[in-house]
Amino acid sequence: MYRLTKSLLLFSACAALGHVALGQNTPAAKPPAAMVAGIPVNYDEDKVGNYTLPDVLTMKNGQKVTDKQTWLTKRRPEIVKLFEENQYGTMPGKPAGMRFNVFDKGTPVFGGGTIRKQVTVYFTKDTTDQKMDILMYLPAKSAKPVPLLLMISFSPNSSMSVDDPGVKQGTMWDKNGKKVPAPKMGLGSMKKELIERVTGMGYGIATIYYGDIEPDFKTGYKYGIIGKYMKPGQTIPGDSEWGAISAWSWGLSRAMDYLETDKQIDANRVALHGVSRLGKTVLWTGAHDTRFKAVLASCSGEGGAALSRRNYGENLAHMSDTSRYFYQFAAQWHKYAGDFNLSPVDAHMLVALMAPRSLLLQTGDTDLWSDPHGEFLSAVSAQPVYNLFGLQGPGNAPWPAAKDASLAYNPLGYFMHQGGHGTVPSDWDIYLEYLKKFL
Repeated sequence: MYRLTKSLLLFSACAALGHVALGQNTPAAKPPAAMVAGIPVNYDEDKVGNYTLPDVLTMKNGQKVTDKQTWLTKRRPEIVKLFEENQYGTMPGKPAGMRFNVFDKGTPVFGGGTIRKQVTVYFTKDTTDQKMDILMYLPAKSAKPVPLLLMISFSPNSSMSVDDPGVKQGTMWDKNGKKVPAPKMGLGSMKKELIERVTGMGYGIATIYYGDIEPDFKTGYKYGIIGKYMKPGQTIPGDSEWGAISAWSWGLSRAMDYLETDKQIDANRVALHGVSRLGKTVLWTGAHDTRFKAVLASCSGEGGAALSRRNYGENLAHMSDTSRYFYQFAAQWHKYAGDFNLSPVDAHMLVALMAPRSLLLQTGDTDLWSDPHGEFLSAVSAQPVYNLFGLQGPGNAPWPAAKDASLAYNPLGYFMHQGGHGTVPSDWDIYLEYLKKFL
């Protein structure tokens, strides 16, 4: 068996070309690579190429959308279907055999001001393999259901919560497709200080390990939830069937299924947070499942909030290389790798699907691979949909400099920290203020 090492845990906690800073200091930025997977990487604004974005308010039949009701009942479902068919793949619904086991019903921690709660969600009647654990911290003294920030994380729950030995021991995937115990190595961001800060606001904070739902490697469908839904004799997912990002998104919706049963949680006020590929995941989840009230998407980049038609940093050709992230998306999406302009969708349409709910796009000024400017331009192009609801986005404002929070607290918000890929500790000041305003 492959021996679990610190490098394996780091592999699960890091993005492909940049450290995902889960509550730690971001290392100094490295010079951007000129070539990835044998494909050139462009970092020159003058060479992004010419492109025309699909009009987010023009339906497939040519009809213009001029009111919020037409958006909600016609154009929005049309765009969701386009993303299902062309980028993320279709997902199954709520499984009939799903059930919940609240095995930690509320244990006082950190001096008693906070309680810990743990739940196992079983996706199938067979409880052996397909299941995930939810770790929650809630205010100990709350007279009413509390809002919740739900994070999907690269580390198992027992590695995320570094100050609480009472968290159930997590497992991780090894290279042989086996789950092995996860070491507690202090990579997590759920430290006592942050947990108490959130619960002191009267909010809850929770985390799910993405590997509980679907492994993050190219043959992961053999072991995760995708494989359970494959037809007899089927060996790989079909062209428009779900990839790993939709599988992780599906798991978040199953978490919401549980939260709707928990009387301590206000299920109408649940926000999502994810970093890098998990930033893509929470964006798609919020777009697909309107039960989530707000999304905090950190450095989601290509396949997330960055415009695909804009050839800057990582592009679809890089993602479509079979040695990299082909498995995260529907196979159909990779057919546009030769010409990004052929895709019927782009990131501004994904961002627009959150309207009228709240969305904060958080980026880093040295994270060129993820194209922070492309994420800003995506928000600008999604603004017309928020306008239908009388809600503010970036409007005509110029691209803000790093640490400029002038656009951060709009319903469609944007903030760029000074530094690289992921979430840095100072971002939490922005996140929590955003949640106070919109959650």
